[in-house]
Amino acid sequence: MLVLLGFAMIAVFMVLIMTKKLTPVLALIIVPTIFGLFAGAGLGIGSMVMDSMKSMTSTAALLMFAIVYFGLMIDVGLFDPLVRFILRKLGNDPAKVVLGTAILAAAVSLDGDGSTTFILTTAAMLPVYLRLKMSPVVLTCVAGLANGTMNILPWGGPTARAATALKVDVNDVFVPMVPSLIAGLVVVFVFSWLLGLQERNRLRATAPEIWGDVSDAGDVFDGGTRRGGSGTGGSPDVVVLERTETLVDLADAGLTATALDPHRKTLRPKLFWFNLGLTVAVMVMLVANLVPLPYVFMVGSAIALLVNFPKVKEQGAQLVAHAPSIVAVVSMVMAAAVLTGVLNGTGMVKEMSAWLVHIIPAEMGPFMAVITGLLSIPMTFFMSNDAFYFGVLPVLSETAGHYGISGAEMARASITGQPFHLQSPLVPAILLLVSLAKVELGDHHKKVLWRTAVISVVMLAVGMLTGAIGIG
Repeated sequence: MLVLLGFAMIAVFMVLIMTKKLTPVLALIIVPTIFGLFAGAGLGIGSMVMDSMKSMTSTAALLMFAIVYFGLMIDVGLFDPLVRFILRKLGNDPAKVVLGTAILAAAVSLDGDGSTTFILTTAAMLPVYLRLKMSPVVLTCVAGLANGTMNILPWGGPTARAATALKVDVNDVFVPMVPSLIAGLVVVFVFSWLLGLQERNRLRATAPEIWGDVSDAGDVFDGGTRRGGSGTGGSPDVVVLERTETLVDLADAGLTATALDPHRKTLRPKLFWFNLGLTVAVMVMLVANLVPLPYVFMVGSAIALLVNFPKVKEQGAQLVAHAPSIVAVVSMVMAAAVLTGVLNGTGMVKEMSAWLVHIIPAEMGPFMAVITGLLSIPMTFFMSNDAFYFGVLPVLSETAGHYGISGAEMARASITGQPFHLQSPLVPAILLLVSLAKVELGDHHKKVLWRTAVISVVMLAVGMLTGAIGIG
């Protein structure tokens, strides 16, 4: 009964948010509550949720003050020069911008922390997307793809968990999976390029006043004028651009009422170097992990507010300006405690895991590593990594041992589902990503889930081809 209720609860939740029948916050609260009561939780459901919520408080604090800090830095113009630099290097071609986003996210993911990756990637690239009128959902998609793929790094967490659970050396797990990691990244970059091409075509159709009708988004200039512009015999409604102008100059005209308004009152050009130094210090503290991350952003936000906006009224106005983003993400984190509390408190997770193990036919025993890899895709999405690696994987590995499949092979197979896992609403980092980019979680899932599933399967297949994941 618990198994049926558990899977039904997850299915109902996903359908409701992807069809936009309910917001994620409401779905995270209402759906688990109803199913928890059906599971017999009774009044004890309150204690389950509160126990789960205690573990979420530090995450909520991190997300809240990270949003305040980077929202403030965008307001004061810290990232405006970076945006211009990126545009000069990537050009105005959406395909190159999206590919650059994926490369940046993959590079920053080397630190092993998803929140840091999404903070830096969004801070650097979101203004570019907005200036070029590109969809922020594409940004969250490629950032999620890159970070999820890189999450199998030994210091990222899952690989260490798998190695610890099965008592094998972490290097024995990761090193043979390097070809799978490379293959996964290749697929990420291919998806990113294709998404960029789609954006390029969409922009030509929806914003012809900016993008015009050219065969190549990078083929805009011909000497000092734009092809097809007045004076060249082309359409008179296509603007003639001087050599010093760019497509972004045209896009700026529509940004006067946005956070990227080049004339916004919150700009603090004289404090640029101070804000840059403060941000670098915050990033160093993030990577060094000397102080809890929530406290780092608390102090950073306080200093940034005090220096950039010394008047009390200005400080209050800045906090109010970012309140909608804060409420959206913190409420979602707190609401997620209802889902995790019900899953763990009612025993649904434990029963779902045991059921999956027992339904595997004996004749499939030699394929346990492959089965584990496939199971890791949905299971790490519906439950925490700790629950899967310490609760489910040892049982699967024990069964696989009877067919000559080593613990190291099982551990390698189990980490191939990480690209999919990172998109789970139970992962705080993904909630931070969609909140910073102001993207609906359901819209993100529609674009990213099937792509991450493909990447996970490719990584599993390459692992089998290279012998890292064997068949008994």
